[in-house]
Amino acid sequence: MKFLPFGSHTGLRVSELVLGTAMFGTRWGYGAEPAECRDMVKTYLDAGGNFIDTADTYQSGEAEELIGAALGSLRDEVVIASKYTENDQPGGGVMLTGNSRKTMLRSVERSLKRLGTDRIDLLWVHEPDHVTSTDEILRGFDDLARAGKIIYAGFSNFPAWRVSRAALLAELRGILPVAGVQLEYSLVERTADREVIPMSRALGLGMVGWSPLGGGVLTGKYRRGAKGRKEAMGGGLFHAESDARQTATIDLLEAIAAETGSSPGNVALAWVRARGVLPIVGPRSRAQLEDSLKAVSLQLSGDQVARLNEVSAVEPGYPHAMAANEFVRNGVAGGKFESVILPERPVA
Repeated sequence: MKFLPFGSHTGLRVSELVLGTAMFGTRWGYGAEPAECRDMVKTYLDAGGNFIDTADTYQSGEAEELIGAALGSLRDEVVIASKYTENDQPGGGVMLTGNSRKTMLRSVERSLKRLGTDRIDLLWVHEPDHVTSTDEILRGFDDLARAGKIIYAGFSNFPAWRVSRAALLAELRGILPVAGVQLEYSLVERTADREVIPMSRALGLGMVGWSPLGGGVLTGKYRRGAKGRKEAMGGGLFHAESDARQTATIDLLEAIAAETGSSPGNVALAWVRARGVLPIVGPRSRAQLEDSLKAVSLQLSGDQVARLNEVSAVEPGYPHAMAANEFVRNGVAGGKFESVILPERPVA
């Protein structure tokens, strides 16, 4: 497995496939038993992986407990990313949720105990609470970094304007930089192409994509009558094959899988990787993980990536669509020209 720099603001080197652990444990009534979790961690590490993603709420804290137990003396060999915002204690009140410094500190302290470690390598704000200011979040990150309890920090499921503002404020104040973003990204969920991904590329942020298989729909298994999380989790975080674009996308995945001697799911993972986003795989068994790991050796051709880009593309929306209007383009440039879109490049 290749190691890639995580954005341009860190010296962190992470593997190109991230091990997601939402299925580590059974407290949600659906997930993997402890022995299976240990096998998955070992399989992932043996394959060269070093980036494990979790959250304080996954399986009501059981996922973090199982990660800590499985790593043991190998703790320093991996990057552990966890999240805070949601309530990790079933039945708890409002003071246990949100983005505040109080919630942040409480969550990190509890995560450290469950993981059996003295620091979290990358702390994500899980999602916005629509109350806490960006300034308060940044000061909380910096306090925890100065205390040695976290090393890097980033934003998950936040709009681009808030992340870009946070990155600028951190830079101007000389406090802990924003290292990256976590976002939902797959061939059936590409709305991040409008704002979040261009922003991340321009600011040099690392990008991690959750649900790269669209809740499993991109594997084609639901066409074959499988159930999986579609039923077990009440359809949550699941994309059904419900429109012509999705049907055409899965049809093309199956065609390219045949061309490459691979599987539709692995083609979908390879496409996410080719877009510069590190895909999170969230297996429930070692067999599922072993299958996903095959995506690492799959190299899509430029033509295959272009075909997938085209079939799955979403409308750019305003104001991006204006760049495609010839009248507007010519007026802005003072005459006919090729494009007003500057090449995407990280900003030092």
